Amino acid sequence: MIAVRLIVCTFSRTWRHRCVSESVQSFRLWTCRSCSSVAGHINNNNNNNQHKDMRIMEEMLRRTVVPLPNYETRDKSPPPPDSNSLDFMHFYRNLGKEQRLVFLEILSREYGVDHRGASEMARKLVDIQSRDLATILQAEDRLRYSLTPRYKHLLSHVSKVEGGVKFLVDLRAEVLDFTSKVTDSPHLRDLNSTLKSLLSEWFSVGLLRLERITWQSPCELLQKISQYEAVHPVRNWTDIKRRVGPYRRCYSFTHASMPGEPLVVLHVALTQDISDNIQSIVREFTTLDAVEEVEKINTAIFYSISSTQAGLQGVDLGNYLIKRVVRELQSEFPHMAQFSSLSPIPGFTSWLQGFLVQYRKDGRATELLSEHEWSEVEEATGAVSGAAALDALRTLLASGDWHHSERLVRALEPFLMRLCAWYLYGEKRRGYALNPVANFHLQNGATLWRLNWNADTSPRGIANSCGIMVNYRYFLQETGVNSKAYLHNKVITASEQVLSLVAQFQKNSKL
Repeated sequence: MIAVRLIVCTFSRTWRHRCVSESVQSFRLWTCRSCSSVAGHINNNNNNNQHKDMRIMEEMLRRTVVPLPNYETRDKSPPPPDSNSLDFMHFYRNLGKEQRLVFLEILSREYGVDHRGASEMARKLVDIQSRDLATILQAEDRLRYSLTPRYKHLLSHVSKVEGGVKFLVDLRAEVLDFTSKVTDSPHLRDLNSTLKSLLSEWFSVGLLRLERITWQSPCELLQKISQYEAVHPVRNWTDIKRRVGPYRRCYSFTHASMPGEPLVVLHVALTQDISDNIQSIVREFTTLDAVEEVEKINTAIFYSISSTQAGLQGVDLGNYLIKRVVRELQSEFPHMAQFSSLSPIPGFTSWLQGFLVQYRKDGRATELLSEHEWSEVEEATGAVSGAAALDALRTLLASGDWHHSERLVRALEPFLMRLCAWYLYGEKRRGYALNPVANFHLQNGATLWRLNWNADTSPRGIANSCGIMVNYRYFLQETGVNSKAYLHNKVITASEQVLSLVAQFQKNSKL
């Protein structure tokens, strides 16, 4: 018996209002060998309490997860009462994190697809392949219906009650977290797929509202925009006021079922040309009361895009937000000719350290830098040539101290720019760009256009990408072709600057 101390409830018609939380002592996760499911184990041998807890869970699920209607009557069956959805939501919210994992595992395993029924439908479909098309199509529809998890109907009805959609978004965020830690739970993974499918329908672009955020927007919304900013943290109220002020735009997608909650946020700088550093955008401002001179605005720089809801991971919102914002800006500034991101390169420094370690193991340390570059590093660090100099270089890069030496900054620029170009262009996962930001923009049809040295000199920028940033440029007439080439053929469209750096890296590294 899977045992877990749950919320002890007194059942009545209003049981959900009478729940009392009991403390959970010494709760730890374990894997049940007999059913290969995640369960909870309490260091308390009181079997009566454990059985009572399980009965409470099972009774709640029996009441709220109704059986699938028969295929013939599926369109005529009355919907379950809203109280089922409310009971389910209330019960789940009062569970601790470990208990939620157990609860979701049981829900996904016991109330999923009727595998025996689905197998029977599949056999029937195979047996009637010689029949007429109408009969085959109906059998296919029956099979499709039989593959519906029972819990899917509960989730669909939860979305119809107040706060239900937000509940499901948060629920999927927890399912994603659990599946990342529990590798042997196919039922949880199937629950995640079902939730993603439902959320993708509910959050399709046609149901989203584009909203421009200004200083006149509600204070609560501005506060959320500040809190959700994941790329370049907002320092104070003056900072956020400037980011929505003159020569700046801030847009978000919202959904009617989650009022006041930005789903994905895009920050834009309006400039004369394509920016090559973030300091000029987030640290150097015009006055707050400045009047925009339209003739000075020729370029839109997308310098920050943040998804705010972990539960919407994999639901494509950022791509559509950029496209909608481009149309919005073209309407406001018909003469605007250039659209580009100014993007961070998360993960570059971590990848670089691993790359250097591998080269050291292979005895190829001297191949990475030219003789002149090595001499500069050796003199600046006092290390002898070869592996020792490479170790000293790795230490400098890890600490960020190299950036305080003008000599090292000059010496390392060509080396780091070469490797960064290769990281973005040549390092792949399943044929696509390893870097997640690169993969996002390349999927959208952008061009890997320009690497920028000393583009983010903040401690965070130095630590994440050695201060390098990249422009992904959107040539509007080419995005469709570029996107197709990347998604279908795994071809990255890149500028001459990037390709030249890649070629230099390959020559130096003998790739």
